[in-house]
Amino acid sequence: MYSATLLQHFREPKCVGVLPWPARQVEVMNPICGDILRFSALVEDGVITQTAFQAKGCTASIAAGSALAEWATGKTLPQLATLTAAQLEELLDGLPNESKHAAVLAIDAVRALTHEK
Repeated sequence: MYSATLLQHFREPKCVGVLPWPARQVEVMNPICGDILRFSALVEDGVITQTAFQAKGCTASIAAGSALAEWATGKTLPQLATLTAAQLEELLDGLPNESKHAAVLAIDAVRALTHEK
């Protein structure tokens, strides 16, 4: 069963869309379930000033993208890079075992974004 927080992120996702250049943009996919997450972040003076995401996948993946985008705004790239799947799960007030892949997908996007040159 999903938490009220997760369902809120799913029903009314935050930061939906794609940011134009010069925002950094990455796309990651879970090859097993096929969920796709596109995440973009505008970084100004070392701080993430705006984020956006698009997700194609399950309820949990959409909610994880929303929670990630909301949390990342105002953080630095080094702060973003320290985010873990467990912490993202906490932002959603937990994930059932069968949905934990959603947090991993979001962290894959974080890793791709923070390692982008």
